[in-house]
Amino acid sequence: MFQHIKIKQLNDLMDSDTPVHIVDIRDPQSFAAGHITGAIPLDNSNVQTFVANTPKDENVVVCCYHGNSSQGAAQFLFEQGFTNAFSLDGGFEMWKLGKPDKVEI
Repeated sequence: MFQHIKIKQLNDLMDSDTPVHIVDIRDPQSFAAGHITGAIPLDNSNVQTFVANTPKDENVVVCCYHGNSSQGAAQFLFEQGFTNAFSLDGGFEMWKLGKPDKVEI
């Protein structure tokens, strides 16, 4: 099963040498308006490529608006073999409030 990750935990992970893939499942316009530094957009058009090309033992953190939709996406990635699939608690909206220095626009 996927795991939950809090903003501070993700920040610590990003500051470490541990590989982390941040995937943003919000719509393209929202992603373009701002996203977590280093995040990539993930949707139906590129999810299979991501699954095929990403090491299954590396951390994958799913981000959505408020941390609800990301739970289903994180579970899907877990079911595809990702052993460290996380849903970001509070989503991008909470991240933006807590870590505005790590938001790309």
